[in-house]
Amino acid sequence: MPRRHIRVTGAPEAPLRAALAALRTELGVPASFPPAVLAEAERAAVAPALPTYDATDIPFVTVDPPASTDLDQALHLSRQGTGYRVRYAIADVAAFVVPGGPLDAEAHRRVNTLYFPDGKVPLHPPALGEGAASLLPDGPRPAALWTVDLDADGRTLAVDVRRALVRSRAKLDYARVQRQIDDGTAEEPLALLRTVGQLRQRLEADRGGISLDVPEQEITGHDHTYALSFRAPLPAEGWNAQLSLLTGMAAADLMLAHGTGVLRTLPAAPDGAVGRLRRTAHALHIDWPHHVSYAQLIRSLDPHVPRHAAFLQECTTLLRGAGYTVFRDGVLPEITTHAAVATPYTHCTAPLRRLADRYATELCLAAVAGIDPPPWVLAALDTLPGEMADGGRRAGAVERACVDAVEAALLQDRIGEVFDGCVVDLDERHPTVGTVQLESPAVIGRIEAAPDDTTPLPLGERLRVRLTQADPATAKVRFAPA
Repeated sequence: MPRRHIRVTGAPEAPLRAALAALRTELGVPASFPPAVLAEAERAAVAPALPTYDATDIPFVTVDPPASTDLDQALHLSRQGTGYRVRYAIADVAAFVVPGGPLDAEAHRRVNTLYFPDGKVPLHPPALGEGAASLLPDGPRPAALWTVDLDADGRTLAVDVRRALVRSRAKLDYARVQRQIDDGTAEEPLALLRTVGQLRQRLEADRGGISLDVPEQEITGHDHTYALSFRAPLPAEGWNAQLSLLTGMAAADLMLAHGTGVLRTLPAAPDGAVGRLRRTAHALHIDWPHHVSYAQLIRSLDPHVPRHAAFLQECTTLLRGAGYTVFRDGVLPEITTHAAVATPYTHCTAPLRRLADRYATELCLAAVAGIDPPPWVLAALDTLPGEMADGGRRAGAVERACVDAVEAALLQDRIGEVFDGCVVDLDERHPTVGTVQLESPAVIGRIEAAPDDTTPLPLGERLRVRLTQADPATAKVRFAPA
């Protein structure tokens, strides 16, 4: 999970643009697609493998950030007896990508879409990822159509997935959806997003699952300076995320029952990591009684409150260690669950942006059909976790470096100022070096004591710190105890 979601509005100033360009080179980020890949994408865009099942009569809509054009999912919700029917269409990337071809090889090289404050480096060429394969409302698209029937409490009753031709009727954004639901103008398929989303959130709480509402950091460039603000997620974003989680859980169950699959797994957090979070909560004046579980505490926090937002950001450290686990021939792995989801789970709803999802979809289609997975899927399974791990490390490096560059741009004119912060991490070998999170602005940076000061930094405690370095060109922000 990223250390922080960031977005830059307006054109970045020259120093930040130069720093971001240098980061792309330093981290080996692909600059462009090879000609053979672009040529295959153009051919596939006009001649995909189309399914025979026609579901274009279902009035799907997409719900995404307003500027998004790589639309992986479209939804339609309806009542089904005393319960509900969730139809979730996922972009069918396999309808465009020939196994072993240039497009496939390039996807395995890139692994996932990388996000920079000033743009993205996509997994697939725009002709597919933002065009023919994206579930845009400009024509029918091939999709993997999930149908999940729920009872009155939101529990899963039946699951089906099949290839289908679908048509999105509208490209909606979260703010518009939230307004329509709140003011009662949303028609039933969309109004049910709140109903189903809240039912699934209650079930998540019952099983001990956790959804972190980490605020998005927004940096606005204006008159050669930057302003920082937080945008807490809207409730509609959480309800929509529950549909993706529902599908990922259904997919994991299908693969486990069929005996071959790829899961997204996360072991339980060690006691030491939870203990460190408790110290951070104390430093941020967040009451965490010992009888209250971590999951209960998370659900009680308000991401609009700065100290809560800071703590939620630090909670993402417990998600480190997530990975992809492959199993086959009925031999199940030692760990089949994802600790934050609190049940078996897989990634399958973002194939335009994440390589593994294409393979999970194929495994689920085979499971429902009662047939063996395609040979090209089985041949790739053993190396897929390693590829995804490498891609995840690169994405993490991009995210960390981008945060450092943007925060350096934000603070470059404030060197020497003193801020209130909290030490949220220490170097195990050098306890006078660590990470500090400011209360305001909400910035994370490295903190180092003076060379002649051997006093360990107070982990999890409030501390006055002085900004000593903020250089967008080197993407470095440094603090020292004040």
